[in-house]
Amino acid sequence: MSKKKIEKEVVVNEAMERVLSESANPPVPGDTIEGPVISIGSGKIYIDLPPFGTGIIYGREFLSARDVLRKVALGDTVSAKVVGSHNKEGYIELSLKEARQAMIWSDAERAIAAGTVFELPIKDANKGGLIISWQSIQGFLPASQLKPEHYPRVANGEKQLILDELKKLIGTNLAVSIITADPREGKLIFSERGSAKDTRDTLVDRYAVGDEVEGTVTGIVDFGIFVRIEDGLEGLVHISEIDWGLVEDPRAFSKVNDVIKVKVIDIKEGKISLSLKQLQEDPWVTASKKYKKEDEVNAAIIKYNKYGALASIEEGVAGLVHVSEFESEAELRETLGLGKTYPFKISLFEPKEHRMTLSFKKSKE
Repeated sequence: MSKKKIEKEVVVNEAMERVLSESANPPVPGDTIEGPVISIGSGKIYIDLPPFGTGIIYGREFLSARDVLRKVALGDTVSAKVVGSHNKEGYIELSLKEARQAMIWSDAERAIAAGTVFELPIKDANKGGLIISWQSIQGFLPASQLKPEHYPRVANGEKQLILDELKKLIGTNLAVSIITADPREGKLIFSERGSAKDTRDTLVDRYAVGDEVEGTVTGIVDFGIFVRIEDGLEGLVHISEIDWGLVEDPRAFSKVNDVIKVKVIDIKEGKISLSLKQLQEDPWVTASKKYKKEDEVNAAIIKYNKYGALASIEEGVAGLVHVSEFESEAELRETLGLGKTYPFKISLFEPKEHRMTLSFKKSKE
């Protein structure tokens, strides 16, 4: 090949490189790029990034990724994240760790889109939920995103008792899906319910308000009874729906593993509310035929509250004796003993709304 022809090719190649470098956008901090390893030094690795020059992983970035870099050989293609445009020696500074983190967050976003379910161990717990580790990123599973069988059933939302229940799950594996991935805030949120949402929605769709079904008692707490209608679907009989009469302790009406009949009274946002008392005849219906406003009745004091005292004229039918009829709450309690029966006059009677007010003063007049 003639000298002139060689010189011409060199000029052409140089021109092409200039065009490429000028037309392509040079990498900036935050970009993830890849290229072949062209040199391995002591604490340094050089990566070819044509047409922009050479990248380098060194110093703190080399140390943080040294376990991975030990396995890298000349010619291997490496993906890295740009952390500095050009240092004083002209190299583009790269981070393998940053690139790996970026890829993990991308994996998380793909998992959200695909609805991927992971079987992951619970590492720790706090009062709000559970701590999960996924691909070296710490994630959070809020208590509200737990399945019913794992949700801490604690009366009055006592935080310490909730934490005690959540701690019982540490070391166990749960099937969870990612529902939020925010790399800027480092926020990775999981849901146990999300992985079964479609299934649960399908189960709920089988039922309608008014249905009477059998279920198995799975738990009893101060505020009600949990009943499993079928696998994957559980409802709550709230304390106010257990019996027409006063219910102080739900445990007096059932025990775990009992098979009971319940009525569906509400379906909302994938949750089912159940009732025991609505399978029984409403005592207020019978009472509406026997009593009216201004009637004088005998009623037993069954409970005190901040408004006064509840007095029952018959099982399941009770009215309020207001504290305003007395000088003080202490006088009310001294005058009306718990469990004792006194004469009253019905001052308000609305059986359809299950409302009644009793007057102690008027009965004495």
